[in-house]
Amino acid sequence: MIERIYLTGFMTSGKSTLGSIIANCLGWDFFDLDNEICNDENKTVTEIFETKGEKYFREIESQKLKSLSHHKNVILSLGGGTLISDENVKFIKTNGHLVYLRVSPEIIYTRIKKKTDRPLFKEFVLAENSKQDFINKITSMLKDREPYYSQADLIFDVDNSPIGKTVDRFAKIINRVICEKNKN
Repeated sequence: MIERIYLTGFMTSGKSTLGSIIANCLGWDFFDLDNEICNDENKTVTEIFETKGEKYFREIESQKLKSLSHHKNVILSLGGGTLISDENVKFIKTNGHLVYLRVSPEIIYTRIKKKTDRPLFKEFVLAENSKQDFINKITSMLKDREPYYSQADLIFDVDNSPIGKTVDRFAKIINRVICEKNKN
């Protein structure tokens, strides 16, 4: 029986947007792991990275993942790097259904090209690198993370369709998966 759905994917893949809408449709709770950490720390992800470092962030991320997973009937949006930890992957696969929201580097670029609130891209955005350099960096990061993302139970391709169409497509797939898993 599926009681937890974990959404993974690169930053701006739609984890929070799709997750909150689908949770609402199902009557489930929704949590965004990064937002929960920021609320606890009273800092943005960027501020946590800058003041306490990535290692600290990854440690509290793992702790928060486990505490939020005590909930049932929940969709949890993971941080872009949550799956880098093998321990997190094992925990997620044991406790729920992992869904990878896959998006192209070009779409990611259009969504983050001017954002300075993403710690792994802040300096890159501020340095005003070329579009191709930016896409190359995204592609490289996706390549590094693909082995983690590919462990998902379901891969959902996100494109530039209007949000309503994407939600409809995603809702149908999630409902089918829940029905199939709950039969077993």
